Amino acid sequence: MGLGMDQRNMIARRAAKEIAPGMAVNLGIGIPELVADFIPNEWHVMFHSVNGILGLGPTPLQGEEDQHISNAGGAPVTVVPGASYFDSTIAYGMIRRRKLDVAFIGALQVNRKGDLANWIVPGSRVHGFGGGAELAYFAKKVIVLMSHVDPSGEPKIRKECTLPLTAKGCVDLIITERAVIEVTQNGLLLTEVMYPYSLENVVLHTGVTLNISENLQLAE
Repeated sequence: MGLGMDQRNMIARRAAKEIAPGMAVNLGIGIPELVADFIPNEWHVMFHSVNGILGLGPTPLQGEEDQHISNAGGAPVTVVPGASYFDSTIAYGMIRRRKLDVAFIGALQVNRKGDLANWIVPGSRVHGFGGGAELAYFAKKVIVLMSHVDPSGEPKIRKECTLPLTAKGCVDLIITERAVIEVTQNGLLLTEVMYPYSLENVVLHTGVTLNISENLQLAE
């Protein structure tokens, strides 16, 4: 079973705290798409999409969608004043020239070294590799937004990834419905436990030993 909208919005709301005014930010498919809903307009954050938009806005109200404006996942979006449109070569050129301050992406697995697996489950059908590898390698900061466990209850944060890798050593921060975890040279550092979970629950459902921050923030 996947996450409910309340949990997905909670992850996106926490992720928004990693953004500063004026940043250029890529939003991947899934939970990352929700991040734009939690950024004040006056911050002038320019959200980037690989299908050729710089300046994505919040999710449109029901009935106010524009069928001609969508994000990379095909979901309807709004745009902010100053937004621009271009083809995919320009969109990927922005990524490769390291113009993006942060990339929020989903993941199937992340390991203790910050390796990322997010593009395919063996045996499933996909349309292509997508832009995940480009973002993982070239964004100045990569933040994974995902559920803490997979549909079978197995940890998605693991000692080693068992699924095909998208990129090695690229992840800087992991935010799930249970925790916020930094990827450091000394391993994974647990910095926050999300409501209503406990430290014990997070440790139990993580497939690798976590270092615990001295300033750990516990849900109340």
